[in-house]
Amino acid sequence: MLTIGCHLSKREGYLFMAKEAVSINANTFQYFTRNPRGGAVKKLDPKDIADYKAYAAEHGISQVCGYAPYDVEPANPEMSKKDFTLMVMSEDLARLEDIPGQYYLVRPGSAPGVSEDEAIQNVCDAFNKTITATQSTKVLIDTMSGEGEQIGCTFDQIAKMLKGMDLADKVGVCMDTAAVWAAGYDIKDDLDGVLDEFDQKIGLDKLCCLHLNDSKEAKGSRVDRHAPIGEGQIGFEALSAITNDLRLAGRAFYLEEPHSTLVTYERDVARFQKAYTGK
Repeated sequence: MLTIGCHLSKREGYLFMAKEAVSINANTFQYFTRNPRGGAVKKLDPKDIADYKAYAAEHGISQVCGYAPYDVEPANPEMSKKDFTLMVMSEDLARLEDIPGQYYLVRPGSAPGVSEDEAIQNVCDAFNKTITATQSTKVLIDTMSGEGEQIGCTFDQIAKMLKGMDLADKVGVCMDTAAVWAAGYDIKDDLDGVLDEFDQKIGLDKLCCLHLNDSKEAKGSRVDRHAPIGEGQIGFEALSAITNDLRLAGRAFYLEEPHSTLVTYERDVARFQKAYTGK
């Protein structure tokens, strides 16, 4: 079975997101844990969580992913950024335990004015200070496009991050198709080569899920701009081939289309499900 869904708003709670996912025939979803550009967060509703758990079990929803806000930048050397990142990650990881087994996605972010090694060490420090041995949540490193002073745009950089994790079994990777395309990885015409390199440098066992995104920009542009599925530089055929690659069987796929609606997501979830050849 293909595990596929999209990014949804958490404003109305977990149960509402689950019902939206089911309404478009999705069996997973992704959401921001709080305002994507700020630290504000609403208090959790125990009834909403209990109702969500029952509904998700009944409708086969799994591998849900909470996404840290964009202002969380563990690579950033500024003390205020470091403090904010530690505060948000610690709070989010504690809250996510109310629904065990989720993913928690974190963008390494930008690292102005420091070396690659220092930026990577900053990421490791943030993860090591917030991840606990008892948590059920797996924290995922999001692949970056390399725009500006971003870190985490090459498999080598991500491999170094993983090697610096104290609790490596609690950490994985989310591959964003538009980001790796922008970083120069040819997932359109050389998917086998890209996955071979990922496996060699990181290990495919660390690849937990993928953002299934098309790109407005050319390969290697270092610019991560999403296009509607099938209207970008990657195209539907190449993205569908990713969902059908046997080495990626069992992974969750999340759609992040620009200015999308549930109608758009329902259409594209159906397109991928129809093109899926697995079981």
